[in-house]
Amino acid sequence: MFPMIISVAEVRECKEILEECRQELIKEGHKISDKIQIGIMVETPAAVFCADELAEEVDFFSLGTNDLTQYTCALDRQNAKLEPFSDTHHPAVLRAIKMTIEAGHRHGTWVGICGELGADTTLTEEFIKYGVDELSVNPKSVLPLRKAIRSIDRSKLLAK
Repeated sequence: MFPMIISVAEVRECKEILEECRQELIKEGHKISDKIQIGIMVETPAAVFCADELAEEVDFFSLGTNDLTQYTCALDRQNAKLEPFSDTHHPAVLRAIKMTIEAGHRHGTWVGICGELGADTTLTEEFIKYGVDELSVNPKSVLPLRKAIRSIDRSKLLAK
């Protein structure tokens, strides 16, 4: 999985470097699959806006919600004075997530959400409605997230 991707050109360059590394390992006698799943972190507005094109190049997207929130809302996460302005539920962040999932699915690319937002059970139902394929969370969040997912009335989701 390649981080901080903002363009198709970057993905192609990363794939070329990956193939060079794979060939080098093969020459050293290592058995390396030729069916490596390649993905990118979607962490910037640029990646969201290019998601359709990027989805044609990779097998999966992982939405890095911490960075996506920072860059979408023009915040510096290291600056404590800006913390009051950090809104992970900001409509622009949620739209970016939804847009990315939709773009990925249009091209057969599965989409996961990672970062703190993936464990936010107040958004679990919304993410399921968006069609997210995976929620990647830290171990302490697994059980609360599982409970939230199990409590969703799937008949209401299918009706929408």
